[in-house]
Amino acid sequence: MAVQRDNPYGAFNFRVTVDRFGGNADATRAGFQEISGLGMEVTEAEYRNGNEMENHVRKMNGIYKATDVTFKRGIIGWTDFYDWLRDVRQGSQNVRSNIKIELLDEARTVTVMTWHLINAKPKSYKGATLNAKGGTDVAIEELVISCEKMNLENLQDH
Repeated sequence: MAVQRDNPYGAFNFRVTVDRFGGNADATRAGFQEISGLGMEVTEAEYRNGNEMENHVRKMNGIYKATDVTFKRGIIGWTDFYDWLRDVRQGSQNVRSNIKIELLDEARTVTVMTWHLINAKPKSYKGATLNAKGGTDVAIEELVISCEKMNLENLQDH
């Protein structure tokens, strides 16, 4: 049974693991500053018979698709994600991987929600914006991942 809370969880304690890079929390390559775009949508087909009495369309469920997910992190020297995108660009056959994004509680001891990105692969990469006047800015890289399917799991239900 899920634990009920009055206050929502903060969005600042999370962990990302990728099967391609070891697939467990001990194989962490780098943390991420921000993850955005987690979602899915169901397409609809509109249909109406010409002899129907009401003048409106029926909306029938079609296929669903997962949205692209954007990962941002400070540049730390690891090129694993860029190398993965290079493999996609060069047409390698074994480029899909599963990604697990876990939201942790405030104490960072319990995973409260997990998003699974199934058959994911990198879609685009943006390097850091470099500015010599900044001085205090962190160099941030951005990776956009596409996936075939997204599952959501509430681990407190187990």
